[in-house]
Amino acid sequence: MKSYPLLFIICLSGFAYLNAQIVGKVSDSNGESLAFVNIYFDSTANGTTTNENGEYALDLSDKGKYTLVFKYLGYKTQKKSITIDQFPYELDVLMEKQRLELDEITVKAKENPANRVIRNAIAKRKQYKQELSSFRADFYSKGLIRIKDAPERILGQDLGDFGGGLDSTRSGIIYLSETISKIAKNNNAFKEKILASKVSGDDNGFSFNNASDVNFSFYNNTVTFGGELISPIADNAFSYYRYILEGTFYDEGNRLINKIKVVPKRPNDRVFSGELFIVEDSWAIYALDFSATGEQTRIVPVDTIHLKQDFNYIPKQDTWLKTLQRIDFQYSILGFKGNGRFTAGYKNYELNPDFSKKEFTNEVLSFEENANKKDSIFWNDVRPVPLTDEETVDYLQKDSLQVIRKSQKYLDSVDAVGNKVTLGSLLFGYTHSNTFKEKYYSLASPLANISFNTVQGFRGGFEFNYRKRNEEKGTRFNLNTVFDYGVSDKRFRPSGSISYRFNNFSRPFLRFSAGNRVMQFNNNNPITPFGNSILSLFFENNFAKFYELNFSELFYSQELVNGISVYLNFGYEERKPLFNATNFVIFKGNADFTSNNPLDSQDFDNAAITGHHILKLSLTTRIRFGQKYLNYPDGKFNFSEDRFPTLYLGYEKGFAGSEPENHFDQLKLRLVQDFAIADKGRFYYNLRAGTFLNAGDISFVDYQHFNGNRTRITRGNYLNSFFLLPYYDLSTNQSYFEGHVEHNFLGYVMGKIPLLKKLKSNLIVSGKLLSISENDPYAEWGISLGNLGWKKFRFLRAGFVQSHYRGVTESGFNIGLQF
Repeated sequence: MKSYPLLFIICLSGFAYLNAQIVGKVSDSNGESLAFVNIYFDSTANGTTTNENGEYALDLSDKGKYTLVFKYLGYKTQKKSITIDQFPYELDVLMEKQRLELDEITVKAKENPANRVIRNAIAKRKQYKQELSSFRADFYSKGLIRIKDAPERILGQDLGDFGGGLDSTRSGIIYLSETISKIAKNNNAFKEKILASKVSGDDNGFSFNNASDVNFSFYNNTVTFGGELISPIADNAFSYYRYILEGTFYDEGNRLINKIKVVPKRPNDRVFSGELFIVEDSWAIYALDFSATGEQTRIVPVDTIHLKQDFNYIPKQDTWLKTLQRIDFQYSILGFKGNGRFTAGYKNYELNPDFSKKEFTNEVLSFEENANKKDSIFWNDVRPVPLTDEETVDYLQKDSLQVIRKSQKYLDSVDAVGNKVTLGSLLFGYTHSNTFKEKYYSLASPLANISFNTVQGFRGGFEFNYRKRNEEKGTRFNLNTVFDYGVSDKRFRPSGSISYRFNNFSRPFLRFSAGNRVMQFNNNNPITPFGNSILSLFFENNFAKFYELNFSELFYSQELVNGISVYLNFGYEERKPLFNATNFVIFKGNADFTSNNPLDSQDFDNAAITGHHILKLSLTTRIRFGQKYLNYPDGKFNFSEDRFPTLYLGYEKGFAGSEPENHFDQLKLRLVQDFAIADKGRFYYNLRAGTFLNAGDISFVDYQHFNGNRTRITRGNYLNSFFLLPYYDLSTNQSYFEGHVEHNFLGYVMGKIPLLKKLKSNLIVSGKLLSISENDPYAEWGISLGNLGWKKFRFLRAGFVQSHYRGVTESGFNIGLQF
């Protein structure tokens, strides 16, 4: 009796694909099912593919005579002429292995015959790239991700059952989704409108399968596949690949097809391996079957990725169009492992359409209204690839479970388990969840707040956070309080904030905060509390310098129009000097603690500032040139393009203070960008400039401070800090320019050096400059190796750095983490 529900579900899947007009199964001569067979109407790009069980379904509205083509790499292409007088029409096909030929002339050729084919394909690359640069098409995508032997907990946190998709071995489907959309492309411009979207187990969900993410063209010199990988028919492809002609065969149109084995010269390069099929004389891509490793793509969790593409010849346009694409991958990281597949189909091409001037905007993706509300009847009618039994079961089980799992009773029961206080709560903090009402109460780990500095001594406290969200509306309310206590200065310092996000489109965000805090003079906090604690307690290096701040502040941010956002700060600040309150160390070294005065490390009696208060206004505008966005029904998601930089324009004013000499104005500008340089790696820059007005005697707090580093350890962004610069020696209240440039060769250099290439590292060169009015320029350069580590955990960067200032050269080594 227990098998009846499963049998019923499988029967439903069979009826589902019978809604299509032509159905059947494709197998080999041994009766084994063939997946991903390209099935299409002769001389068109319209068709379908078989699922993992070899089943297919092809929609057709009119009866009559048709010719179907069945194409599968490694097998003889078959044409089937059929006459349909009733629906549904069943057609099963057996396919035979393709026999490859190597003629005598090819065998005796002095030159590698594969090289001749590839040279011709490279010569035609730009022509085909141009031919396929402007089109409209219909697009279908199905994504599936499985997990195997999933862990039950990680870092003390229960992982649950991943939406109900796991069996008794904690294996199963964790993501299943389909989309149907209209796409259009015109050179670099691309847009997609999703007509229907289905996510297993979430009737309000929107699929992240979209055409722009899988728009891979090997007619480009590089293919953006995680990183920039070299196409086997790129202009410089012979520098990266060897080619072997495995044989030839004739397709259904009596065209000679060359099967080329593609072999990387250096496996650690950003390259593919596999098989490339090229049409003789036209030199177009007939099909490809490539693979790459996670290391080659720089996608850390991935073990291997397998990519297949099929092209159909269209006589009307006299060109070859991509009709099918499949991506298979295996992944493993942190105890998680599994595999997945993303299948894409293209049909109803319209080449070189007459696009209007307003056809393309910065909106890359949009959704038709109620795209995620289509029922199973709709999907059974339009789905071009039949569901497998596994997929059908997953849809039906999760769609049934979601009704239960959204109920208050179920969510409360899950919360009751997760809300238990354990030993892990002390280590990682505690959160009390009310998932049904979307309310969360959190206490940060007391251990995480313990640190040491010479002003407060050992300090600690606790942090409480309350969050109320509405995911459907995109709103979020947050209340935060922090209670801090210093043992040596015997001071209790409370602070808190209250904030609200109004929506998930333009993201208006309002926050009010107030309290008392100990602040570093450089509010960017170039020294972390943990780092300062270690350096102070074990090496007697108290690099961090502090002042006391009583404050109340109002902050607002919003995107005004696409690509232009504003950030406004207005607040009251009372600043007070602080002095060292302890000289405690664990290991006494040769050095002594310095004073808390950043202007004079040996002045223990005088402070860098006197007590005062001031009002501050700060306005920053961020302009992301050419910003693209994905317009989901529940939010707008922005992304920048490599071709354009991001510009920041800032104005800061101090006024209405207790000391008029502390008033000032500052104008600021910042320009940042990173972009790929073909196969040579990636280039980054971060440029800042600013000038003060009427700021001759302002407080040292309001100086422009630069992110120095005396620890030889870089944390965070390498383009936002120096390697060796003292923290406050060059702080200024005058005009300044700060520049950081860096080029990461991403294996281009190290992958070619014998022995060293085994490190799988990346060569990185850096340059940094700081120029201040009425002062000599300060410069640094560095050379380092990135991507160091073990197996997939390769986040370490280490190298040699050198600084130059006023004729003095300082050298050293720098290490850090870079993700």
